[in-house]
Amino acid sequence: MIRLGLFDDHDIVRAGFRYILEGHSDIDIVAEGATGRSALEAVRKTPMDVCVIDLSLPDLSGIDVLRQVKASTPETAILILSAYPEDQYGLNVLKAGASGFLSKELATDQLVAAVRTVAAGRRYISPALAELLAAGLTEDIEQPAHLRLSEREFQIFAKLAVGRSVTEIANELCLSSKTVSTYRARLLEKMNFKTNADLTQYAVRKNLVQ
Repeated sequence: MIRLGLFDDHDIVRAGFRYILEGHSDIDIVAEGATGRSALEAVRKTPMDVCVIDLSLPDLSGIDVLRQVKASTPETAILILSAYPEDQYGLNVLKAGASGFLSKELATDQLVAAVRTVAAGRRYISPALAELLAAGLTEDIEQPAHLRLSEREFQIFAKLAVGRSVTEIANELCLSSKTVSTYRARLLEKMNFKTNADLTQYAVRKNLVQ
């Protein structure tokens, strides 16, 4: 039996995923919620094999939750769901330590297979994400600027792009403002941008923010 946690801030979406998952006798939903903090609390209190988390939660991002879960209970596999397609966030989510990434557009067809795959200790790579990984092995294919970033740089980039201040990011990530400023300078240089406005414009253009 696969013990599963389900966390998405849209009640209708979560109900739809619950309906899909509950139809399979080898999956038991042991916890669910609408926020990142509820996911962290549930993982601490309830043993689970797989935690399915929306990338865009209202309090903490799916990547923030992922990092904390991997630090406290690394045996729990994390499957990230997102309204964004694989080419926007998939590679970065895998780099951050997720066991799999799945676009909500394809979740109905692939969700159960993804859950079973990560529960077995393997990574779930969708066909679309597999193509991206293969393309990354080809030297003459230019990678989007955000894929040049490290895991931490991308995490800070995503927060800057939606208007978070250096101080807010430092508090959320338990870092000093100086450290966040250093990451900001580094990622701006890597992406060849000068201001936070440049980051926001890029994120909107690439459909990285809603």
